[in-house]
Amino acid sequence: MEQRILIYAPAGQDAALAGTVFASSAIASHACHSPGDLAEQLALGAGGVLTVDEALQAGVYSVLDAYARQQPDWSDLPIILLTHAGLDSLSLRQAITTLGNLTLLERPVHILTLITSAHAMLRARQRQYQVRETQRRKDEFLASLGHELRNPLAPIKSAVALLKHMFPASEQVGKVSDVIERQVTHLTRLVDDLLDVARISSGKVLLQRKEFKLQQVLDHVSELCQPAASKRHIRITLDLPPHAVTLHADYARVVQIFANIVSNAVKFTPDGGHIHITAHQAQGQLQVVIEDNGIGIEPDAIARIFSMFEQGRTVAGEMTSGLGIGLSLARQFAELHGGSIDACSDGPGRGSRFIVTLPASASDIPAAAPAATDSASPASAHQPLQVLVVDDNRDAADTLQSLFQLEGYAAKVAYGGAQALAAVDMAWPQLVVMDLGMPGMDGYEAARQIRQRAQGRDVLLIALTGWGQGEARARTEQAGFDHHLTKPVDFATIAALLHAHLARRAGAATRAE
Repeated sequence: MEQRILIYAPAGQDAALAGTVFASSAIASHACHSPGDLAEQLALGAGGVLTVDEALQAGVYSVLDAYARQQPDWSDLPIILLTHAGLDSLSLRQAITTLGNLTLLERPVHILTLITSAHAMLRARQRQYQVRETQRRKDEFLASLGHELRNPLAPIKSAVALLKHMFPASEQVGKVSDVIERQVTHLTRLVDDLLDVARISSGKVLLQRKEFKLQQVLDHVSELCQPAASKRHIRITLDLPPHAVTLHADYARVVQIFANIVSNAVKFTPDGGHIHITAHQAQGQLQVVIEDNGIGIEPDAIARIFSMFEQGRTVAGEMTSGLGIGLSLARQFAELHGGSIDACSDGPGRGSRFIVTLPASASDIPAAAPAATDSASPASAHQPLQVLVVDDNRDAADTLQSLFQLEGYAAKVAYGGAQALAAVDMAWPQLVVMDLGMPGMDGYEAARQIRQRAQGRDVLLIALTGWGQGEARARTEQAGFDHHLTKPVDFATIAALLHAHLARRAGAATRAE
């Protein structure tokens, strides 16, 4: 379908003759009978379009213009337009200006000219398909890279937590553990940014909207950015509206928007500098201005700073660390929410201002109480809770098992799906924390078989994996998992989910009585 040329010439013999010429040269074509038919066939795929000038005002221009505007970045649909010799009309000039990859052939057209033009069109289209395939492979590579990087991060994070448990009074262990935790957090953010690039490129970002306060977001952003700022004695101050501002948005993505901009400001602000965040709300729109007294932005650089992989230079003139994708992701996440991000600067050495606009509303609803994150075992005084950790990465499985045991849980470990099934048949746990991508029987199949067993309905199933894409989350839900967590994860997060699960079961049992 993608190699064929779509022909739309509603009058005369142009369509039939072009089809015959193409067939003689083994070029696939399809004659469309109306602009609507052309639009439907374009959606199915096309190597290019052949049309005539008199069809422009008969609806074909609007179809081609709409397609050209919404086509993906890799696509530049080739179009051959047959015109009358010497024709110069408003509709023709409009087509030349807006349709992009347009070739004009004056009638009468020599057969050889039409054939060579068609071959050139298809060769150009084939190169576009190669770009598409390269992008697809890049996205798959980034997804696989994220998964492979997350796997070793999980046991590192668990091992650090173990060290703190084993040597709580050691100042040296505490300092080393803090360094490792900070670097693991930084590496995790880099991995997440890489995966977000792949998700956005493939249109797989789905917003998980809920209501929350602006104050919650900025507190979280301060928590993320303050360590780097404090290290260089940079002050971060806030000036917020007197009333609560409520956002109905994806909390994690909004935090990412502001954290990326503030951390960028920290990079480009000298030691002892100042970053000021001002927010105001009017007519259903929240506007947040992040202003610094850093190195500023060159006028010709403002248009580039939101480009993917664009790198800037620090105060010392060195290339910055990081991937150069933070601002690009921030703007794209803002636009997904129906908002925008703009930047301005009075020039080098005069600081920068970033203006974030998002839909919001004033609200007097009190902030939700934070979820309990007490990691102590919820077991009764008689029997500890039974936990099964399943992962083919033995370091990840063993360190997480040790963490559970130190917290008072009765934790066992299995290194594959088949082992997990054998373990639950011997003794049913209350919680199963399981990896997905295991050889032999993977986590999806193991979860399905656990749910099919008589006691499987009562088990809390948590997928703990390096795969965070939307399709992986959909598959975990279909397999019967209750939650999908990406590595590395805080132990307290798992414990909080188990607390909530047990509380729901206890409440259900009380109501049944």
